[in-house]
Amino acid sequence: MDLFTLPQLIAERARSQRPYLEFLRVPALSAGLYVLPADGVDNQQPHHEDEVYYVLQGRADMRVGSENQAVGPGTVIFVRAGVEHRFHAIAEELTVLVFFAPAESATTG
Repeated sequence: MDLFTLPQLIAERARSQRPYLEFLRVPALSAGLYVLPADGVDNQQPHHEDEVYYVLQGRADMRVGSENQAVGPGTVIFVRAGVEHRFHAIAEELTVLVFFAPAESATTG
């Protein structure tokens, strides 16, 4: 069994000094922690995998395709593979669990 705690993941992600920390990878799934600062820029590109985002903390808007929605703690967002999407108008530091199925490929990110 692999067990992760949110404080452990937050600390590890901070040490990496990168916005995204992948903490689990198996062929059918990968999971990571994504943190964007208030007023930050989300530069991600569409992925080849389906994604689920779970907002842990912070507030922002999320554009998926032509739809735009405010998101905050407790929001769950599903994004189909290949669809343009990004967080924007980040009002408070955003901390998000991200799940890719199948595991995110090396050619996306």
